[in-house]
Amino acid sequence: MNRLPNLDVLRFLLASLVVFFHLPQLCRNQGLPYFLEAPIFNRGIEAVYMFFVLSGFLIIKIIYSDKQRDAFSIKKFYIRRVLRIFPLYYLIVVFGFLFYWVILPKIGIPFDNNYNLIDGVLLSVFFLPNVLSELFKPGGILEVLWSIGIEEQFYIIVAPLLFLMPKRSILQFLVLITATYFIIYHLEPFDNLRRFIMVFFFLFFGGIIAVLEEKKKLEFLKRSKLVPLVIVLSTVLYFTTSIFEFETLAFFNLFTMVLFGLFIHTIAHNNFGVEIRSKALNYLGQISYGIYMFHVIALNAVVFLFLKLQKQELFNDIITIILIYLLTFAITIIMAHVSFKYYETYFLKLKNKFRE
Repeated sequence: MNRLPNLDVLRFLLASLVVFFHLPQLCRNQGLPYFLEAPIFNRGIEAVYMFFVLSGFLIIKIIYSDKQRDAFSIKKFYIRRVLRIFPLYYLIVVFGFLFYWVILPKIGIPFDNNYNLIDGVLLSVFFLPNVLSELFKPGGILEVLWSIGIEEQFYIIVAPLLFLMPKRSILQFLVLITATYFIIYHLEPFDNLRRFIMVFFFLFFGGIIAVLEEKKKLEFLKRSKLVPLVIVLSTVLYFTTSIFEFETLAFFNLFTMVLFGLFIHTIAHNNFGVEIRSKALNYLGQISYGIYMFHVIALNAVVFLFLKLQKQELFNDIITIILIYLLTFAITIIMAHVSFKYYETYFLKLKNKFRE
């Protein structure tokens, strides 16, 4: 499948929003100066939700395309997913448990590991880091893995379902399962779905948008000049202002699910008339998985450094905040680049051998 325009840049922007979200939280918890006034610093969960819509859009687009050619292989699908996600995921899992159970005690920093280590490892290894995160708060390095767990659980569900589904019925099936699960998710008896943030409807809705595009059902968006503009402007306003407020979780999820799906379609199929060709930004998008996975490690290192420097009173609050952001992003990007070039690329080359 040819790479769609603008999506790599979107990945980098979304990963950056997650960093914006986590950085002031840790600084506040550790007594360092922070800034949280602008809405953009509070949109981390929404950035992850758009990641989910994007993942569903791309994954189901691939599956649907393969199904139309009678070429979909569950075996190859799972091999590709394993080679893309597992190497970095399990690297962070190993480092996270070592960090909180070995490194912090060795350097004399107290951390309350309020769970059995074997239980924590099993939950992480078997794709339930969202459960570990909610039940025990095992520390930011491990907690950030919750969203990877949701994607892994989605992959386990979606491939067999679409493999068994007749290709002519895929769109109807996706609409039905998305609507049904959305309703179930928000019902009181299914509180654990909300507790563990099992928001699979975001991923399925991304798939609906992908299939509608493949079926040429969204051509009106490409012909219109106003609708794509409204979609992009609404998304920008959503992330940068507080003009969108929701009284219930269901309305929040419904609005963001639809808006993010339409936004991804708009920028991916160039409905807005803009294509970002920056090699630097596109590369940062390619390593965005690493940016997401490594940023908490970088942030912990930077915060630890500034806790030491704070005693020297070298910088005022504004300079401290700026330096923390710059250092965190710089270290995160360096770590993601090194990981991508010298570690992940090996597995990605293997992954490409299993493309149709």
